Amino acid sequence: MDHKRLAISSIAILLAVSTYAANPFLDAKDDKPVSAKFRGTEWSDEIGRDEIPLTARVVTTRIAKMPWGAIFKIEVTDLKSRAPKKREIRPDYFIVTDDRIVLLNEEDNDAAVKKISASDKPPQFEPGEIYGITSGSFDHEDGLWKATIRLKGDLCIYDSSHPSGHFKKIIWKKSVGLVEYASGYGAHADGYRLKREVTSQKQ
Repeated sequence: MDHKRLAISSIAILLAVSTYAANPFLDAKDDKPVSAKFRGTEWSDEIGRDEIPLTARVVTTRIAKMPWGAIFKIEVTDLKSRAPKKREIRPDYFIVTDDRIVLLNEEDNDAAVKKISASDKPPQFEPGEIYGITSGSFDHEDGLWKATIRLKGDLCIYDSSHPSGHFKKIIWKKSVGLVEYASGYGAHADGYRLKREVTSQKQ
């Protein structure tokens, strides 16, 4: 009897793990916000030719958990620099499965989160919305935009660029989460680059 019960329990555990085994690059043990300091530079036509120091706090919160994955909100707050105009960075929402990190890019992300979290399976992902992978490599072109995702050691590096000078770069680190966040428009017309300060705290 005990052996039979043990066998059934083992099968149940295996099924649970195979459904969603968590993503090594973006995960959380609970729904509490996790905050980290980021430091870097920003630039714009208003600032002038030189880049100036920029600091921020990045808050990562798991806002939904499903049998097949989770949804995270990443907010960049407390932006500080000596620029005449304070920079604002909109929060990003990411749908996370065990092998993908996908940008949620709807007009009303909060409403989309409610709808997706109620679904019994992940939505269909567009290639241009994929921002993280756990194996192999990824290449995508959308018009003149080119995006690549590469795994290097314990890092997952998302890099996209446009001939006009527009770019976006996101780096994820295993057991940590977001460690670099950068975006720019035009030929150095406006942009920023932020890197996570190294601490022993895990996300």
